[in-house]
Order: sequence, then structure tokens, then C-alpha cells
Amino acid sequence: MKKVSTRFNLFKWLLMLAIICGCSFYASAQTKDSAKTTVKAATKTPAVKAPPVRTVTAIIDTFFKKYKEGGTSPAIDYLFATNKLFTDTVQIGILKGKLDALRQSVGDYTGREIIVQKSATPSLVFYSYLVKHEKSPIRFTFMFYKPKNEWVLYRFKYDDQVDAELEEAGKINNKHS
Repeated sequence: MKKVSTRFNLFKWLLMLAIICGCSFYASAQTKDSAKTTVKAATKTPAVKAPPVRTVTAIIDTFFKKYKEGGTSPAIDYLFATNKLFTDTVQIGILKGKLDALRQSVGDYTGREIIVQKSATPSLVFYSYLVKHEKSPIRFTFMFYKPKNEWVLYRFKYDDQVDAELEEAGKINNKHS
């Protein structure tokens, strides 16, 4: 009886040794294959490029394209989406409603002309545009800020008083001329 038990134990140990060797060989092969796959993937995959940095003029051009083709709402949504801090959807909605009402009273959009472009620093710029419509112009003023690498909207204003300012500037006693 003892001989059978010893042979059985020996057989058990050999079987376990074979299983351990087989598993370690399999794991070693898997590691080599995955390392080769990783190296192949790294050499075949092109380097991921950072998205292009939008310039201020590109943001403004896209804004006016949306303003012309889609109207006030998509243009304002696009502009305010450049800055994640503008989250007050109620105020943005009010702005869109007022600008849309003004736009309806001045007629169809016909183009734009830059009034002034100023740079306070390399990270803070101001653009003012005469926005032409069929009946009368509107002025849009944009201020953009670059806190790190991306330009974001800092301020946006509009008004329809550009003609009154021009008249005031043309007066004889105007000290600002």
C-alpha cells in the first residue's frame, strides 16, 4: 500500500511541476507577444497631434459665418462656448433674444467691416466691427483673453449707436477729435 501511495505522490508532484512549467512558459510567450505588439503599435501609429490652436480671427470668422447662415442663436452659442466659464444659459438666452429682435429691425445681414483692432498685451485683444444690415448698422465689440494656450471670449457687446458717436466726433467743439 505504501508503494502505491509513494508512486501516487510522485506522480502528483510531477504533474504539478509540469503544470507550473507549462503556465510559466505560456505566460512568458504572452509577455513577449504583447511586447512585440506594443512595439509594432507604437511604430505604426502616427504621433497624436494637438488640435490646432484657434486664432482670434478664426473665432470671429466662424462667428460671422454662423451669424450669416444660421442666425443669432448658433453664432452666440459658438462664441460663448469658447469660454467654459460662461455657463449662465438664462443670460445668454436673453442676449440672443435681444440681439435677434434688433437684427429683425435692421434687416438682413449684408457684411462686416473692422472698425478697430487693439492689443492691450499679447494675451488680451479687442476687436470692433461695423456689422452691416439692409436698414442700419450694428457694432459688435469682442474682447478675447488667452490665459494659457487658447483664446477665449472675455467680453462681447453690441449696440446700434455707432452713428451717434460719429456725429458727436464730428462736432466743432468736440475735444476728442
